Formats: sequence, C-alpha cells, structure tokens
Amino acid sequence: MGRWILIGYAVVLSGLAVRAVDPIDRDIESSLNELKQKAEPAIGDAAFIRRATLDLVGRIPTIHERDAYIASKETDKKAKLIDRLMASPAYARHQGSMFEAMLSDRPGQRTGLHDYIVRAVRENRTWDRIFRDLLLPDESDPAKKGAIEYLKPRLNDFDKLATDVSVAFFGVNVSCAQCHDHPNVADWKQDHFFGMKSFLARSYETGGHIGEREVGLVKFKPTQGPERTAKLMFLTGRTVESDTVREMNKDEQKQEKERGEKSKGEKKAPPAPKFSARAALVETALQPKESAFFARNLVNRLWHRFFGVGLVTPLDQLHSTNDPSHPELLDALAVDFAKSGYDFNKLIRRLVLTETYARSSRSSGADVPPAKSYAIASIKALTPQQLGTSLKIAIADQKTLLFKSNDEFEKKIEQLEQAGRNVASSLAYPSEEDFQIGVSEALLFSNGDRIAKELLGDGSGTLLATMKADMDSSKIVASFFDHCYGRKPTAEEKEAFESYLSKRPGQRTEAIKHVLWALLTGPEFRFNH
Repeated sequence: MGRWILIGYAVVLSGLAVRAVDPIDRDIESSLNELKQKAEPAIGDAAFIRRATLDLVGRIPTIHERDAYIASKETDKKAKLIDRLMASPAYARHQGSMFEAMLSDRPGQRTGLHDYIVRAVRENRTWDRIFRDLLLPDESDPAKKGAIEYLKPRLNDFDKLATDVSVAFFGVNVSCAQCHDHPNVADWKQDHFFGMKSFLARSYETGGHIGEREVGLVKFKPTQGPERTAKLMFLTGRTVESDTVREMNKDEQKQEKERGEKSKGEKKAPPAPKFSARAALVETALQPKESAFFARNLVNRLWHRFFGVGLVTPLDQLHSTNDPSHPELLDALAVDFAKSGYDFNKLIRRLVLTETYARSSRSSGADVPPAKSYAIASIKALTPQQLGTSLKIAIADQKTLLFKSNDEFEKKIEQLEQAGRNVASSLAYPSEEDFQIGVSEALLFSNGDRIAKELLGDGSGTLLATMKADMDSSKIVASFFDHCYGRKPTAEEKEAFESYLSKRPGQRTEAIKHVLWALLTGPEFRFNH
C-alpha cells in the first residue's frame, strides 16, 4: 500500500488520484458516528442524474443524457456532469427562479425582478453584489435593470419591508419584536425591529421611481416608558450614528418636495441623498464583524435547497436559541462562503458533489433516519416550473430531443420550459418546510381537460404517437416507465399495467393514454428523490 498524502481536498495514493473527501462529508459522518446512525448507500447513476438535473437546471434529464451518463466510464464523470449542467443557459434560468422565489411575494411570476436575477446568475454575480443591487437599485445602470422591483412593491408597508429584508438576507424574522421584545428569543428587542425599519423607512416611490429622503426618523412605543426614537441599528446591535436621524425642518421639507416634483416632471429617479440610510444598512451588514448573518443565511438556504432540510429550521429563525443541527459545519461553510467573495455558484457546485448529496432517499432499515442527520436524502416537491418542464420532456418522442449541436439542444429545452409554463401557471408554489398537494392541483390532474390536452396529445413528435399503434403491451409499459421514471417497471407494476391494457382491446388508444397519465401524475414523478 502507498502512503496517503492530503493536499487540500485532493488525496493521492501511490501516485494515483483518489476521489477527494470533502470536509462536509467528514462532518456529517462524524455526527452520524456520534448518533450511532448508519448512512444510506449512494444512489445509482440514473437516480443521481435525475436528482442533479432537477436541482441544477429544473427538469428531468432526457433519455439520451441519462444513458450517456450511465455508459460513461470516466472516473470524474460526476464532476463533468455538474459542470455541464452549471454551464447550461437553463442553470441561470432555474437558479434565478429559485432565488426569485426566495425574494418575491409572487414566486413564479415573470417580473422585472425575475429577469434581473436570471441575468445576475448568468453573469456569475456574487451574492453581496445582488444584495447591493436590490437594496440600492440604480435605474440608469443597465446591469441593474429590474432590480428596483424588489423594493418598489414593498414601499407602502415599511413594517413588512423591514421583516422581508431581515428574513430574505439575514435569515431572521424580527416581526415578533414589533409590538414588544420577543417573548422567547432574548436576541430580538423592539430596538432591533425598529432599527432595521429606520434604515428603510426614508424610501419612497414617485412616478414609478424610488427616492430616499436625506433626513428621517422612526418612533415607536415600547411596552414600558415613553415613546422612543429608533436608532439606525443592525441585527447585531451595531448602530450607525448620523445627524440625519431627526425630523425635517421646513426648508428641508420644501427642498424635498421640489426635488420630487422636478424628478417626476423629468420622469427620472430623484437624486440620491448625501447620506443614504439604505446604503448604510448594506455597508453595515457586510462588515466583517456583522456579516455572519448574511453568510450563514444563504449557506443555510442553499443547503435547504439541495438537501431538502436546512441546517437551521425554520429558515427564518437563525438566532441563538435555535441551534443548527451541525453548528461547526454551518460556521465553516459561512466562513468559506465569505472568503470566496460570496460566490454562491462555487458553493452550489461543492454541495452537489458531496457524498451526502448523493445518498438514497429509501430507508434500508426498519426505522427511517431523522432528516436532519443527513443519513438519508430528503424528498423534495418539484416547483411548478420544474414539474411543467419535466412533464413536457417525458411526453416527447426522445428522438426529437437529439441534436448535433448543444446550442440547438438548449434552444429546444427553452422551448419546452415555455410550453411547461401552461401547466406551471395552475400550480401552487411549494412551501419551504412542508408540502401537501392542494385540492386544486389534485382536481386538475385527476379530471382536468386542460391537463389531458397538455399531456395526452398524440400528435407528431410525442411519445404517444410512437406507441399508440404498438400491439406489444410489454414494450409500451417499459417505454412509459423509462420516459417517466428512468427505470424499468417492477414485476408487480409490469403485470398490473399489461393486464389493464389486455382487458381493453376495443379501447386500446384510450387505455394507453390512461397508463401514461397514471405514471405522469403519480408521486414518483411529482418529487425529486
């Protein structure tokens, strides 16, 4: 045996490269040993490419993609798959949609905010830059086009804005400290809630543009004592001192009014103030001693996105009385994330290349391991767009998805995404913690004419067109399972579906459609597992 040499993540044995062990996996394995919990085995190639393709580009793989991946004997094929998916235009579209869902009150809507985030992901902007763009939108900068749509819909309710910013960017819901100090969390006082609000409450909308007053203050009534003026206070308790925390005098009110009327007449954004409270919030939040909230929040949310359950849950309760399941791991990932310059693409790549990510979601023992042990993969509900696009891929004749050039293939995928929006528009976005099929979705898929037309058409280029004339029931069932689930049917499934077809010789076309419908609307298709 050769001598082991550890160089970063690279391990070398007798001069031959061996797969690296990420510290993430070491931390999870260590915690499992402490719990005397056995990790579930790794999933096979077919299941891995399905999981990774759904997570990274928002769709199931085509049969050709899957078969090529399974057939590959390259030792680094997993890394090459991840790199290929992350280089795809669909990666920016899907990750952009996932970030938009995190930030928007209306996930799934094609808004300017959605377009901005997709463009930001495509251009590999870092998370701190996106944060700056959204909190400090500049309509004169083409790179920030659409960023204004984060603040603008929220400017009619500064209490909600303070909560939304705290939740989305810092993983903290301070809304319970609005009326009184938080009853259960000593960290959160009214000073924190109104301190965050004071950074934001000078903003206003005029003529479709966003302005910010030079001077302003927020007052609040504590549970005891007289009314108080809120400081510009961040969640850590750090304050920003400014002589602008006061009421405007008459001259300032007049000048502010004149500036607003002038900018509205010129159809331009009002000039930026000399002191911007919003800019002070951004700068404070990104200071080295204050940025732990910022870094830990996105690490936790990305961990939740790819592993199904956050290191801290609920995702908006990142505080001292709600311990992470793996505190050292969260801290280490947050430090690495900050050192990378908040490069979330680098973090995503690292997460999906871990052994922890590739675990089976099936329990091999009598008891299912706890989700937060990460001994077993969590099952994740597909977003409406993931489901809509995946349905369109499953019902397509796979020969129509074969192209000589990658550009042609990516254009076809984008067309299928657009077609899938018809289904997606009728579905509710899954919640972050729990998911249940709603009544409207159940009725839509059980007897909706729209779904029948969308999924069970047998025109040119469809799976049904290639199978409806086939008299071999075994071939039909095998093909449908291959398209929908990426696997062969079990003996029990094979017998049940073939029996169903054999009993309906006079209604064969409809019976074939019913078999395909049953697979497409089944739970195995509805989830990433």
